[in-house]
Amino acid sequence: MTENLFKWKHYESGIIVLCIRWYLEYPLSYRMLVEMMAERGLKVTHTTIMRWVHQYSPILDERIRNRVKKTKDSWRMDETYLKIKGKNAYLYRAVDSDGNTVDFYVSENRDKNAARKFFKKSVKAPHNQQRRVITTDKYGATEIAILEEIYYGSLSCKTQYRMTKYLNNIIEQDHRFIKKKINPMLGFHSYESALKTICGIEIMHMIRKGQVEGIQCVHSEVSVINEVLGIGA
Repeated sequence: MTENLFKWKHYESGIIVLCIRWYLEYPLSYRMLVEMMAERGLKVTHTTIMRWVHQYSPILDERIRNRVKKTKDSWRMDETYLKIKGKNAYLYRAVDSDGNTVDFYVSENRDKNAARKFFKKSVKAPHNQQRRVITTDKYGATEIAILEEIYYGSLSCKTQYRMTKYLNNIIEQDHRFIKKKINPMLGFHSYESALKTICGIEIMHMIRKGQVEGIQCVHSEVSVINEVLGIGA
C-alpha cells in the first residue's frame, strides 16, 4: 500500500502541493501565497504553508533525484553566501559544463571541512558520474579539500583540478536564480529550516532546467510531482 503523505491534513493534497510548488519555484513570500489562496476562498496562514514547505521539500528532493538525468564529468564549483540567524552562512553548489546542477550543500562555515562534505555528498548522488575535471575559483580551502578527497579516495586520482575564475562564470550565473528566490526571504531562522527550504528550491530549479526525466512543460511537471508525492495514485 502506498504511504499517504497527506493523512490528517486539513487541506486537500492538491492545494498543499500547489502552495509548495509555487513557493519553491517563484519569488513569492508566504504572505503572498496566503493572499492568493484567499482569492480562491481558502483561509490558510503563512506559518501553515511554511510547515508544508519544511515537511515536503526534503521528500520531494529525495524522490525526484531518482529521475534526474546524468550530468557531465566537467564540474564548476563555487559557494555563495546566505543568512542564517542573522549571520553569514554558505551555499556550496556545482554545475556541469552545460549548466546542469550537480549538487548543493548548506554550511554555517566556509572552510575545508564544508567543501569536503559537499564533495562527499555530490559523489553519492546517482545522477553524477566520475569527475574528469573540477574547476573552482582560487580559494585555498577548496583546493586542500579536493586534494584530501583525492587522497582518501572519494575523488578519482585522475581528476583534473583547475583554478580558473573566468571558467566559473557559468556557476556564478546559476547562483542568480537561487538568490532571486532566497534574497526576499531576508534570512533563515535556523540551519534546519534553511536546509529544508533550499533543497526544495534546488530541485525545482533542476526541473526548470530540464534535468528531470518525463518533464517537458508545466503540465508534466505537475503530473510528475503529484506522482512522486502519491497524489492520484
